Amino acid sequence: MPIPTGGRDVAGRQFRTKADYEAACRDQKKIEQLKQRYKLEDPAQLLELNNELQSGKYHFETMVGDDFVYEIEQTAKHTKVPTAKEKKKQKKIQKAAKKGNQKSKAKKELKEYDKEMQKEILRQLDLREKRRKWTVIVCSLAAVISFGYFGVYYYFVDRTTSTYQKWADLKEDSPVRPGMSLEVQAEEETEEEREILDEYKVLYNKNKSLIGWVKIDDTIIDYPVMQTVNNEYYLTHNLEQEYDKNGSIFMDKDCDVLKPSTNLIIYGHHMKSGKMFGDLNKYSNKKYYEEHPLIQFDTIYEKGTYAIMYVFRSRVYNENEITFKYYQFIDANSAEEFDSYMDEMSALSFYDTGVTAGYGDRLLTLSTCDSSEKDGRFVIVAKKVN
Repeated sequence: MPIPTGGRDVAGRQFRTKADYEAACRDQKKIEQLKQRYKLEDPAQLLELNNELQSGKYHFETMVGDDFVYEIEQTAKHTKVPTAKEKKKQKKIQKAAKKGNQKSKAKKELKEYDKEMQKEILRQLDLREKRRKWTVIVCSLAAVISFGYFGVYYYFVDRTTSTYQKWADLKEDSPVRPGMSLEVQAEEETEEEREILDEYKVLYNKNKSLIGWVKIDDTIIDYPVMQTVNNEYYLTHNLEQEYDKNGSIFMDKDCDVLKPSTNLIIYGHHMKSGKMFGDLNKYSNKKYYEEHPLIQFDTIYEKGTYAIMYVFRSRVYNENEITFKYYQFIDANSAEEFDSYMDEMSALSFYDTGVTAGYGDRLLTLSTCDSSEKDGRFVIVAKKVN
């Protein structure tokens, strides 16, 4: 993944520029060397390292180093170096507790120790037994919750797969063919009446929210696209309008396929199963793009093929942040405005596809969630070529 625009991860931190990434790598290497030099499980060595870090003996360049310094500092606050007497006493307690794997056996051996030591040994054995019981309880609850979660998760996955397969079959096996007619029950007449493509008439009558179909050859992406006046609805509902955590693929409510809008934005969840737009981030690899450079997107009124131009990461910004927000680019009112949008996306793109667009071209944007940062998004922008 290219560095200046795509970003790299080091110790859970994202770095967008090459210089910052290399500095983070140097910090990480220094941290590994310190961990080898100091045995951090030894309280004395941990405190010694903390003192040296606080004195500024070791210098770090990025937040990776700052995180390490903070972690050592917080651990040191709760670390105490035991005295020789305390160490000796602790060893005796541990040795005695180890001998008594069962409380009854331990009690028989208690006579070997004074009363104070007997109390401490019994306390240690009680604590061990309580920890064991709580561990069993917690693990059991975790297992029940996990099995329940995965049961629900795979139920939705299977139901979603079945629903989309049914819709795909209806699309392929539509009874409507040239020369045949099927009445389309429109809820309202549009100002510009358009004939719905034959293959989508049956599906449209099943759900009037259908606006098109998106497909990328040789990938899992092959889905109907919905659109409503509420962008939240199809985040949690399937094509049959049932609750479904997989949601559906849907177009931004402000886009217009009849007008049409300069840029049609389509959203989909990034599911761990790979469903929906779960595999979209594979486009961060240029080789994957070269193998899948085209997107087929049909509206219910016309077919379309789009060539991918830009692939980049972004995020959802606060309303008062003044910056390029790809999800607000739906219509360009002038050539200057259009070119400005293109420049912003070109600067963010992981690589140069060689595809460019000019004012008047029609665009398609696919957007999904990205875990590289809070409210992150993974975005693909393509130009209509056919």
